[in-house]
This record gives sequence, structure tokens and C-alpha cells, in this order.
Amino acid sequence: MAEPTYTIPAFRQRTAEGTEEYQRVSTNVGKGLTVIQEELHRMRIATKAKVDSLAIQREAKDMMAKRPVILDDIPKMPDFLIALRPHTVWEKTPVKLFCTVQGNPRPIVKWYKGGVPVDPLSAPGKYKIENKYGVHSLIISRCVVSDTAEYSAVATNPHGTASSKAMVAVKRPAGAGELCHLGLVPHLTEIHASKLEVTLLNHFPVSFGVEDGSISLVCSMVVVPDLPNVPPLAQWYRDDKLLKPSNLVQMSVGGGAARLTLPQLAKDDEGLYTLRIFTKDGTAEHSAYLFVSDAAPSKPGAPGAPMSVKAYDINSDYVLVAWKPPNTVNEAAITGYFVDRCEAGKDTWVQCNDSPVKVCKYPVHGLSVGHSYHFRVRAVNSAGISRPSRMSDKVTALDAAESERLQVIKIEGKYDIVIKDDDLEGYVTLPGEPTDVHASEVFKSYLVLSWKPPSPRGRAPLWYVIEKCLAGTGAWQRLNTAVKLCSPRYPVYDLQDEQMYQFRVYSVNMYGCSEASAPSEPVQKVDKDGVPSAPGKVAATRNTKSSVFVQWEAPKALKNLMGYYIDGRVAGSKDWFPCNHKPFKHNRFVVHGLIPGETYTFRVQAVNVFGLSDESQESSPIAVEPALATPSAPYGITLLDSDGSSMTVAWKSPKHCGGSKVNAYYIDKRNADTLMWKEVNLQAVTERICTIDSLTEGTFYEFKVQAANMAGVGVPSAPSAPMKCEAWTMEEPGPAYDLSFSEVRSHSLVLLWKAPIYTGAGAVTGYLVDMAKKGSSEFVTLNQEAVSHRYLQVSGLEEGESYVFRVRAANAKGVGKPSQVSEPVCARALPGTQEIVAGVDEETGDVFLSLEACEVCDTSKFVWSKNYKPIGDCPRVAVTTKGRTSRLTFTNPDKDDLGKYSVVVTDTDGVSSSHTLTEDALNTMLELSYAIRHPVVPLKHGLNYEILEKGHVRFWLQAVKLSPSVSYRFIVNDKEVTSGEGHKISHDVASGIIQMTVDLFTRANEGTYTVQITDGKAKTQSSLVLVGDVFKAALKEAEFQRKEHIRKQGPHFSEYLYFTVTEECTVMLACKVANVKKETTFHWYREDDEIVPETPPNVMSGACALPIPLFSRKDQGIFKATLSDDRGKDTSVFDISGQVFDDIINAIAKIAGSSASDLVLQCTPEGIRLQCYMNYYTEEMKTVWKHKESKIASSEKMRIGGTAEMAWMQICDPSDKEKGHYSIEISDGEKTHTRTFDLSGQAYTDAYEEYLRLK
Repeated sequence: MAEPTYTIPAFRQRTAEGTEEYQRVSTNVGKGLTVIQEELHRMRIATKAKVDSLAIQREAKDMMAKRPVILDDIPKMPDFLIALRPHTVWEKTPVKLFCTVQGNPRPIVKWYKGGVPVDPLSAPGKYKIENKYGVHSLIISRCVVSDTAEYSAVATNPHGTASSKAMVAVKRPAGAGELCHLGLVPHLTEIHASKLEVTLLNHFPVSFGVEDGSISLVCSMVVVPDLPNVPPLAQWYRDDKLLKPSNLVQMSVGGGAARLTLPQLAKDDEGLYTLRIFTKDGTAEHSAYLFVSDAAPSKPGAPGAPMSVKAYDINSDYVLVAWKPPNTVNEAAITGYFVDRCEAGKDTWVQCNDSPVKVCKYPVHGLSVGHSYHFRVRAVNSAGISRPSRMSDKVTALDAAESERLQVIKIEGKYDIVIKDDDLEGYVTLPGEPTDVHASEVFKSYLVLSWKPPSPRGRAPLWYVIEKCLAGTGAWQRLNTAVKLCSPRYPVYDLQDEQMYQFRVYSVNMYGCSEASAPSEPVQKVDKDGVPSAPGKVAATRNTKSSVFVQWEAPKALKNLMGYYIDGRVAGSKDWFPCNHKPFKHNRFVVHGLIPGETYTFRVQAVNVFGLSDESQESSPIAVEPALATPSAPYGITLLDSDGSSMTVAWKSPKHCGGSKVNAYYIDKRNADTLMWKEVNLQAVTERICTIDSLTEGTFYEFKVQAANMAGVGVPSAPSAPMKCEAWTMEEPGPAYDLSFSEVRSHSLVLLWKAPIYTGAGAVTGYLVDMAKKGSSEFVTLNQEAVSHRYLQVSGLEEGESYVFRVRAANAKGVGKPSQVSEPVCARALPGTQEIVAGVDEETGDVFLSLEACEVCDTSKFVWSKNYKPIGDCPRVAVTTKGRTSRLTFTNPDKDDLGKYSVVVTDTDGVSSSHTLTEDALNTMLELSYAIRHPVVPLKHGLNYEILEKGHVRFWLQAVKLSPSVSYRFIVNDKEVTSGEGHKISHDVASGIIQMTVDLFTRANEGTYTVQITDGKAKTQSSLVLVGDVFKAALKEAEFQRKEHIRKQGPHFSEYLYFTVTEECTVMLACKVANVKKETTFHWYREDDEIVPETPPNVMSGACALPIPLFSRKDQGIFKATLSDDRGKDTSVFDISGQVFDDIINAIAKIAGSSASDLVLQCTPEGIRLQCYMNYYTEEMKTVWKHKESKIASSEKMRIGGTAEMAWMQICDPSDKEKGHYSIEISDGEKTHTRTFDLSGQAYTDAYEEYLRLK
């Protein structure tokens, strides 16, 4: 049957002109079409190669399906049905190596590059290993020159090993400016960007910026093929509006990333940003919110800047500027706005309004026709003026009606003729009157008049005159007397409140004025709408660990709603904070950037042109926790032990618990040769380890695990690598497992693990820990000596670098196989990380360790350990948790509690810390604990007493500090004494003194005195024992002071008799008197015999004295002085005897000894005399004569004597024996005064001759 003839649709048929144009284009681009055809030919060859590959895969699949079932039971070593083939590819293009292998049991295939195993985890996204229906493949997504190598697939089963090898060569095209001599370089310039395969990798997160700052949103991607001249087609959207590059929005795509940079942030930039990449399968998208907060205000308390400033209704000399109001949370309410304008290309801003406008619209009048302008707005409140908003886009002041007056007429479909309505009106001189005069904007502060231009208009330049009148009066007044108005818009300000007005307009040109327009409808300036009503009920629900989903009911009165502002505050706080900084249009919002585990409340305000509504009612408090979901998949399944009939496997917890505790695990198994999975456990496994029984020895098995929580069972893990069930017989231990990290900081971390299940030929004696940087296979052993405990403090890390670890257990036979490599860990502390604090409770005195976690969730638990062994239920400690803080309290702390304590917060990103409790620190805290539990009022001085002037006795003590609420009591001989007759009790808080004064102190007051003080919880007491001799002394002193007080009521001695010695060695008995008058008499007595001095005493001078010249032993006795008048009598007695006499003699000796002259030689008929002159000498003075350091006693040979003026020593009948050194020593009790004379030689000869002469 013949095919029907194809008929060209009418809309595809070409006209003669179209045919001519087609031929012209065909001729000019023929060469280009040839190039395209060649390119298509190359692409057909590449497509054919791919089809052949798929055919081979289908063929392999068919061959596998046609195998006789009976062969399944026949053991067979691996054999490659389809071997690897070599490939030559260009750089940055993918390559796929595949092969088909058979064997029984099913072989395990491993891939090698240059003899080194290929690890997909070493370069995420680069390698992909697949095994589908017996076809094993290795995909290298983006080849580089270094990928050039020999690749091999090694298949293994219990019966043998087979391998297949192939070479992959990666070539690089010639660089720019060089000729490419490789004729096989594909010309892919015609490939459209939408045909690329794009996979988004690292997405940009929810971001936070500040006004005038900058931020970049970056999303990395894998592009296949990655062609430098064909980048992916990327589009950026803000709130579903396509963004275009400008000086405020910079975009770039390339280098494996799409980047959006906002170099100068403003609140206008806040919103939901979406990256949309066009791929061959459709589009790949990612969205995240950007928050832009207010910069620091120009003055404290000033409002934030307005935003979204735009110009509308643009005319030749008039525009209407509108904007959105800022959020005011803790600032004063906004009272108005200032609008500024600036001509394009200039830097000078001019304020448009003299007084703040109260609504978010303002008509700007008086612009220059044809000039371009920018506008900005500033908010005003009682504290000051805000920073200016971002300036508006440029607008040009042009008459909008001009374009409407133009008509385009097409002639023969080819030519356009443009004519004006003026040309059709004919010759018109006077213009017609304007029409449709009305108020287009009505507010309480102003209104805007609008009208339609006249028709006919005329060709002469046109302007308008406006008149107004009170409605119904007909008294018209001209408005724009000084303004030549060219636009059909005019703002009116000076109208009276509550008055109705009408307006009419005239058209005017050079020929004259038109008739008046019809009057407008009566209108008055009033805010018709006002702010919206408050939003309805606000509800907050859990979203993520740092965000909350808030939704609310719309206001009943929307009133041209712009959007909403959402505010939040921490529970218990009075300060609100803004959750968004630009009005949000929908009634649901996700609040980001919250503190995990903290509790918040929220409120909402509606926004329109008049401002912000009243606040809604507050939401119920909600804790920031992830929404409830099933857990993610477990991972890291590893084999720990095998005995030939059972295998023990372990796995790692899901990375996301789903908002509730993981309480169950379910394990499935399958023979590596089959596709059917079988359940291992019907009852949930609660630990992350399980032994699978009833297995067949020599068979390879795969396992997968699912985790469950209260929301249900999560997705299964990826199947484990095939594991052979065979009995382990090695003597070394099996692998350690469950590697985890704690206390990750910038330069250190703690690695923990669990002991191997299989111990080998002996007990595990220690562990070796290996470390490598992420992506490297070069492991370094951290500890040369095996550690016996199952943790290791790792230090010396590079901040921001990622590391992996493995652990090897050792016993007496050697070191066992390494554990599974840990997950990469980055050496960087979590933001807000706190350390454990050791302290003492100020109220209870308990010694505790405390940690405030930087994040928690509902399922989080604080797990405390000592020396990295969980404490659990231990009577020595008690653990309490409140909010984000956990406290470990010691019940009875002692040396047994010393050690390293650590705490881990579960279901977080690794919140943990440790603290070593030392003996010194514990002793210090125990001392403080005792002081808190047994508080005492510290005393500066204990209880003491003093005797006061009148014989009163004051008992007092002084505390370091007293509070106004202090209480105390005095107890004397076990009986409380209160303030009353005979006792005065008081205290002074400032000085801390508590005192009791006893007015009459007698023998009855002997005993024990105690003060008991209570000041809050602190107590103390102080006692004073006043008995026996101590009491007698106090009583004597009190009686004396009492008598003294009585004595001093009349004339009395202020200083009793005492003696002084003058320079002439005259002894003076002196005293001082007080409270005397002229009638007061003074008398001296010795042994009751009155002494009448030559000079009568003058009591009014305040002092009296009795001289005793030439004092000697004869002056011993009792001297007395009396003082009396009509008020009383006082007596002072001075006993000159004993020690007093010796003191007087010493005082005389001191003066006399100081005045003593040198020894003088005097010859007499009796002998030779040595003499010492002084102010006064008496034999009672302690005087010693010496000859050659030997004391001389008075005798017939040596006579000693003296007069009042001197002391002498007589040598009778001198002989040569008396020659030598002589001295006299005068002692005053403190000092010895010595005078000497050398009686020898010529001095003795001369003296002896003189003696003989006188004799």
C-alpha cells in the first residue's frame, strides 16, 4: 500500500518573499550545514557504539537466563563471558567499563586501577560500581588525564579466581591558540545546554546576611559531559521571580558550581531563592531562604530602613512613589517617612516632603520633563531617622499620554507609517476641556487629582489649571497659581479635615483656555482603609532541629494587605526578635536560625500601606525539635565473627533518628547468588549487633538492616558486601567495631571503639590506632605501644581537616585485622560548644559536674561516663537534666571519685565534653561544700570586753558582714539576757558590731558570756569566760573607773604625782589638776607633815610641782598632795622608796654622768687624789672606781668619797704599785658613763714628787 502524500499545512506554506528569503539563507549558511552534518555523523557513530553496548548487555542477560537450572548445583570457578574492552576518551567525559562473569557460587567482582582497589568513597561522585543481572560495570563520571591506567576486574568464588584487564586512555584537547592535530576531536559546540546530565551535589543552605554586607549562594554540581564551552543553563529566582544580572545581582556557572553573589545586601534581597538547572531529564532545582537583617541604626532606637521602593503612575512632572514599611519589634512606632530624589548620574539627594508622610505612598511633583530619577525613603520615629532604603530603579519623567496619541499604519504589509492624533484633528487652536476628573489617591494627609487630557487637544503645548470649592458652595478657588502643570495628575495637601471638596480642571495653551471640566464627585481627605485587623490564631509546629513551622489565620479585614511580619521570643524572655525583615505574603512561614532544644513563642502582624496591625495572640510555646519521621538507613555493616554455621555482624546507627529514639532493628539476609531476601529476626533487635544462625558454610551472604522508631520502620540500608560463611581459625583477634568520636575540637578528638567479638588464640592485650586524612590510603599508627583501654585521645590535628581512623586489636599471637574505616570526621568544634564545669551548689553545697549543651532534641539523652565507661545507675552519683543542661552530682565525694568524666548528648551532631577531676580540685570543692552546708557568720573579732569611763562594762564582737535581717542573743551563765534595765544590747550592720553594755558590774556578773548569731542560713557563736583572777581584774578596773568618774565630778588630779629631774639634778614632784576654781586649795605633805613651799602652788595653771634639791637617801618617805574645795577633795600619794627611789637615783645619775668631767689629778699631803666634777653627786649613785680593770674598794690605802659637786678617790702613801690606769664608772641603769686617767710614767713621777713636797 502506497504511503499517503504529505500535505504542507497552510501555516507552514511559504510566500514568494519567504521562498526568496529561504534561498538566501540556504546559500549563506551552506557551509555551516555541512559542518552540522559532519557532526551528526560523528554523533551517530557514538550512538551506535552505545547501542552495541546495550545489545551486549541484553545478550548477556539472555544468556544468563537461558542457563540450565541443573547447572546451579554444579560447582564452577569464575569465567568471563564478556571481557573488558579498552577505551580512549576525552578529558572530562565519562567512560563505562563492563563485563559479564559466571561461576557457581556467584563470583564476587572487585575492581582495580593499576593493581590498587577502586574505592568509590575516596572520591565521591567519581566512581560508580554496579552489578545488575550479572553485568558488572565501573563508571568513571569525569575522566582526567591521571585516570589513564590499566583497569582490571577480579572475580572470586570458593573454587578459584579469574580476571579481565583493559586499558583506558584519557586525552586532552589542544590548548587555546594551538592547532589540534588529532582529527578525532569532537566538535560539540552545537550541543544545547539542556541536553547535559546535571546532578546537584552540595546545596546552598538557609543563609543569613546583614544590610550592606555581601553573600554568595553556591551549589556544586556534576555535569556530564563537562564541556567548557557549553555550561549548564542555570536560572535564579527570588520568590518565583526570575533574576537578571546587574550590579546588585552577579551570576556565574562553571567549574562545577553555580554561584549567585549579592555584593550589597538590602532587605529587598530577602526571600526564597531557587536555582533551576535545565537537564536532559527536565530540570534540577534547589531552594533555600535568605534572611537579611537590619544594619546597626544611625541612632539607638531608630527604626529600620523601608524597602521595595518603586515609582508608579509616571508622568512628565509627576510620579507616585510607594514602599513597604519596616518591622518594628522593640523600637518605637514609626511616625512617618521622608522621600528623597536624586537625578540619575548625580550624587545629590533632595528631600521631597517637608514633614513626614504617614502612609507608604507619596506623590512627587515638580519633576523636569525628560529627566531620569532615583528615589529612596527614610523612616522616622521618636528616637530618630532610619538609614535610607535601597534606591529605586531609574524612571524617566515623560507624558504617558504621548504614546497613546501615536498610531502606526501598515501599507502593503511592508511599511509602517507613524502619525499623531494631532494630524487627524485638523487645525485646532483652543483645546477641549479635560474629562473624568476624580481623586485617584485619597489619604488623610493628601489626595491626588487625576483626569483625562482633552480631545481635541491641539498641537500647541498644553498645561492645566485646577480649581476647588467646598462641595455645594460654587465658590471656586484656583489651586496651582504658581505651578505650570503639564501632567494630568496633581497632589493636593492643604485641605481642611472633615470637609467635602469638588474640583474642576481647565486646559490652557498659547491660544487660550478651554471650558471648565465637569466638577468631580465630592471628596474629603480621609484614610478610608487604615491598618489591617490583627491576624488570627497562630500555631507553631516542629520542623527541623533549628527551625519551626508557623502558620496563622488571615485577618478578617485585609485592607490591601502587603504581607506579614513574624516575631519570636525565647520562653521566659521579654525581648522579641524579628523572624523576617520583609513582609511575607503567605500565612505560613518557616522560622530558621533557632537554638536547638530552646522553647519559643511567636506572634504575627499584618502590613499594608498604612503600617502594621496590632499583634496577634501569641502562639503556644514550642521546643525546637525535628519533626517526627522514620529513621534513615543504618550503614557500615561489618562482619565481626564467623564459625562456619553462624555469622555475627554489626552496623552503625542511622545518621538521622527521625525525631524519636531508635528502638528496634530488623535484619534481612540473602545468598549472594539470589535476589530473594529473607527475614532474620521477627523480634526486634535493640542492640546494633546480631548473630545470624543456620547458615551454610562456604556460602557468600549479603545483609541489610532497617531501623525503627515510634513513627515506623525506616528505609533499609544498602546491602553489605558479600561475606563468606567460614570458620575463623586465625590466632590474632578479629576487628574492633563501632568506632565513634567524642569531644571533637579544632585540634583534638577522642576515638572510642568496642572490643572484637572474636578474640583469637588469647585475650586481647591492647589496641593500635591508625589515622589517615580523608581521601588518602596512607594510614599512620598513632600509638607505638598498644593501649589496653578502648579509647584514645588524638591531638595535633589540623583545624578544618577531615580524618578517618581504624583500630587493630592485638593479643599474644600478634595484631589482628583492622576494623572497618570510620566515617570521616572534621577537626572543628560545633558552634557554641561548651565544656564541662566543675562547681559546688551555692544552696545545697553539692559537688557537681555540669554541661550546657549547644543543641538538644526531644530524644536527646546525656550519657555520663567515667574513664569512658558509662556510669549508669551508680549510688555514688546522681544525674539530673533540665532543658539543655545536665548535672552529675556526687553523693559523698572522696578520692574514689577521682578520674576523667565525659558526657555525650545523643541524637545531636556530636555534642560532648570531658573533665578530669583531680585531688586538689576535689579538696578545694569539698572545703567550699562544707562551708556552704555549715555556713558560719565570719567574725573579725570574737567576744571581748572593755571597761568604760563610768565603770560600765561593754561586751562586744565584730562580724565581717551582717545583713539587716540578722538576729542574735546574749546568754550569761546559761540564761538569756535581754535589753532592759542595767543592760543595753544593740548592733550596727555597717560595722558588723554586736554589743551589750552592763551599767553596774558587780561580783554577781562573774561567769560565762555567750553570743549566738543567726544571719540567714549562717550561724555562729562566741563565748568569753570571765571568772577567777580575770574577773577580779575586770571588777577592780570597773570599780576604779566608777570611782574615777565620781572623783572627777569635783577638783581632781588629771595626772597623779610623778617625778622629774632637772638639768641641775633637782628632783621635782609634779602633778596635773583639773576641774578647779580659785577657791580650790592645794597642800603638800610628807609623812603627814605639811610642806609649805617657797612658791605657793597655782592650781589655776593646771599643774603643781614640789622641788627636792640635793636629793639623797634622807628624802625617802611618803609624799602626798591634796586638792579640795566645796565640791570635794582628791588626794595623790607618792611613795619615794624602794624601786621609786632607785628610779630617781638612776635619773639623777643619767644627767650627772652625762655632765661628768674627765678625771683630774690633785696632790694632797695624804697622797694623790683623782677627782671627777659633775652637776650633782651623791653616794647613792652607782659609782665604781677601777685600777687596771680591777674594782677598787674603799680602804685605808684607797679612800673613796665625794661632795655635791664631785666624786673622788684618794691614794694614800702612793708607791709604784699604784701606778697604772684608773677609771670611774657611773651607771644610770641603762647606760654606763666612764671617765679615765693614766697614772703612770711622767704623770706618776710628777704627782709623786708633788706629794712628797706637800707631805
